[in-house]
Amino acid sequence: LRVFLFYFLADFLVYIILALDLTASEVDPYTILGVTKSASQAEIKKVYKRLAREWHPDKNKNEGAEDMFIKITKSYEILSNEEKRANYDRYGQTDDTQPYGRGHHGHRHDHFYFDESFFHFPFNNKGSREFADSKYVLHFNQYVNDVVPDSFKRPYLIKITSDWCFSCIHIEPVWKEVVKELEALGVGIGVVDVGYERRLANHLGAHRTPSILGVINGKVAFFHYAVVKEHLRQFVEDLLPQRLVEKVTDRNNFQFLNSWHEQNKPHVLLFDQVPVVPLLYKLTAFAYKDYVQFGYVDQGLSETANLLKQFNINTYAPTMLVFKESTDKPADIIQAKGMKKQIIDEFILNNKFLLVPRLVNQKLFDELCPVKQFHRRRKYCVLLITGDEEAFAIGNQAFLSFASANTKEVVRFKHLSKIPFPNTIYCITSCVAGVVTLQVLILERRNAAGKVLFKLAGSWNGTDDDKRHLLDELERLLKDPSILNYDAMLPELNNEFASMFLVRWIYSAYDYLTEIIDDILHNNWREMMPLLSLIFSALFILFGTVVVQAFSRPPKKNFVEVTELTDITYISNLVKLRPGHMNVVLVLTDATKNVLLSKFAKEVYSFTGSLTLHFSFLNVDKHSAWMETLLEFAQDAMQIDTDEDDGARQKMDYTGYVLALNGHKKYLCLFRPVYTGEDLDGKSSSREDHPPSKANPRSRSTATLQIHHKLDRLGLWMERLLEGTLPRYYIPAWPGLDKITAPK
Repeated sequence: LRVFLFYFLADFLVYIILALDLTASEVDPYTILGVTKSASQAEIKKVYKRLAREWHPDKNKNEGAEDMFIKITKSYEILSNEEKRANYDRYGQTDDTQPYGRGHHGHRHDHFYFDESFFHFPFNNKGSREFADSKYVLHFNQYVNDVVPDSFKRPYLIKITSDWCFSCIHIEPVWKEVVKELEALGVGIGVVDVGYERRLANHLGAHRTPSILGVINGKVAFFHYAVVKEHLRQFVEDLLPQRLVEKVTDRNNFQFLNSWHEQNKPHVLLFDQVPVVPLLYKLTAFAYKDYVQFGYVDQGLSETANLLKQFNINTYAPTMLVFKESTDKPADIIQAKGMKKQIIDEFILNNKFLLVPRLVNQKLFDELCPVKQFHRRRKYCVLLITGDEEAFAIGNQAFLSFASANTKEVVRFKHLSKIPFPNTIYCITSCVAGVVTLQVLILERRNAAGKVLFKLAGSWNGTDDDKRHLLDELERLLKDPSILNYDAMLPELNNEFASMFLVRWIYSAYDYLTEIIDDILHNNWREMMPLLSLIFSALFILFGTVVVQAFSRPPKKNFVEVTELTDITYISNLVKLRPGHMNVVLVLTDATKNVLLSKFAKEVYSFTGSLTLHFSFLNVDKHSAWMETLLEFAQDAMQIDTDEDDGARQKMDYTGYVLALNGHKKYLCLFRPVYTGEDLDGKSSSREDHPPSKANPRSRSTATLQIHHKLDRLGLWMERLLEGTLPRYYIPAWPGLDKITAPK
């Protein structure tokens, strides 16, 4: 008890000291944001955006701006969360004194508020977190609205942490060092606190702390190696696509530089002495991959000596050249010993487009010809409608030289091919009566819906008169914009570089499979157990069902089991046959038994896999009376001619007939042997499905047929039996099979 009281008093004194310190430093979020306690969330958000822009350290260089920005951010975090705001309004507690994720249990005792944090020292919670992390803290909406779209221009490195995370302390020094280096190169940095942003952590798939992940092109990749500077740097580099920067030497420099027309992009060459492409250059190539093609020249290779000599490169400092339509002379050049990101960005932005780019998609059109917004910021586009044929080469080159000699901020030159965009060209040309072909026009966009004002500048052949005429038109336009006297509604331009649907589908499937394999190889198996359990359960059910069906289905025999229909087997094989089952009975005699059974087995062997068919034979020498009685019962249904006497009927030869008997529904289907020989008239005949009627010359001729030909068409008859297309003859009751005819 004494020991307990001692520790209790020690914790109590520490809590008093910490509470006094926190109270002294605590700020009122309402005062910081300048809103009332009745302010709505929309008002708080609006005020926060205004103050954040005003006090952001990157824009406000005054002393104390950074501290004020932190206070504004913390105040907004409290007031934008209804639970935290209610807690502050009730107890005067902020995030610094009330850990998030813990229940608000406790009670007031005099003037102190006690909760479970009373018995713990503040350790790695938000109040003691370094400021270096606080400015990178991400929220769910911020991640979805800002980080994901921005990840298509630069990769993000995100740390998942939480309160009371002991392992997070061990990686903190390395994290700070890596963040300082990579942020300067252009890598986005983020920190997610699981206790405060559980929704975002679940969205990212991070279920343990600490975790480090990368986001690029909207996709998440986890870091699975030891947290050291080299590994994290390599992880970011591996996030980038493989062929962002092409290695250029004396062998492929001509091909690289001359691909500007096909790719419709300027080409940038970086000359440096390191054998590998610097990460800064790769990140720049990823940021501007839609606008510029990047190449790298290793100055230490002997294969690049001609390039160094051709462009007079100083090997003591990195040099960057940009090439546009001309591959012999760079359009711009920079050279600096410590080339920083800001210098490279400014250089690329100033050379983002060709002098006369081809309009290959709507995005490029929007950037080159923006919609008019202010009167003083009018921008006009001089558009040359041309083609890729050799006949247009002279005119295209003349237009390029004219554009390079008359570069102005308010006038931009570009050309549009006739082939990829016929609808757009037709829309423009059809707006002016009598105009069949149009080569040059001056255009101004009026709204994003596609409305444009334009003026026809006549045909373009590249002559000096054409150049003077176009120059005069531009001078008139700058003085009087009303000369744009035609308007049109342009459709959206198709993307000339859009890949086929099948190619996009293959790439998407590859990325998806790669992500699955990566998750299987590197994920925590404890986290993967629910998914694995579901997969193995589904596989067990699937294969278990297949195995059970395979073993439950009787194997197909390599013989046909045919039983004799006698007075002993008659009840089980016919009268009490299960519903849906049929007994196929072959009628034979003692003399024809062996031959007909062999032929019968061959014909019905392919049908033995059916569980509803049974096969039997009836010896008509023993049970001819049953056969006659059965046919007598079915006379009305079969429409048999009964004018013949009994003697004539006894002369009937039933050998080779097949009966399909349904014992439950009391009906039969009849197969009559096929006549394969010639009848008395010299004509072949084939009859089945009909019962014998009376003795005539044709009936008597069957006795002359070879016995093994009687069942030639039984296979086709069996197929019709299974299809249900044979005629059925119903009988009132099955006759008894208790009489054996005396042998003749």
